[in-house]
Amino acid sequence: MTATDQNPQQSAQPTPRKTINVVGAAIVKDGKVLCAQRGEGRSLAGFWEFPGGKIEPHETARQALHREIEEELLCEVEVANEVCTSSYDYDFGTVVLTSFVCHLISGAPHLTEHHEIRWVTPAEMPTLDWAPADREAVRLISVMDFPAFPAATHESDD
Repeated sequence: MTATDQNPQQSAQPTPRKTINVVGAAIVKDGKVLCAQRGEGRSLAGFWEFPGGKIEPHETARQALHREIEEELLCEVEVANEVCTSSYDYDFGTVVLTSFVCHLISGAPHLTEHHEIRWVTPAEMPTLDWAPADREAVRLISVMDFPAFPAATHESDD
């Protein structure tokens, strides 16, 4: 009998963590940023986040963001600058979040999936209880001067 036979846990390979690629939109309007609070019955209920969602296999991050904002908030945004990509290991898997500054170009955000949506100044952002994956983007965005951003980077969505 080998040592592995005596203790089968020693030979067990760790289960690879599920990686979930998502995008988030820091939608800017009149110097304020739209923040969304996750609803009850969802993972991370009660935490604040930037609206967005999962990137589908056939999509770029920018395409996913356009789709998710139309589905979640029933409005249209122009995706401008990428802020950062951060990751966080949750119990359900590793979330890799790419956050962008976006500008509202059509419609008004409607509450459909979240418990609450709120426009806040960048300085107010750190006072909210953010989902861990969003915290690096919050740290960076909370000190940004939004008029310095161009309307869009005009990068292709392909």
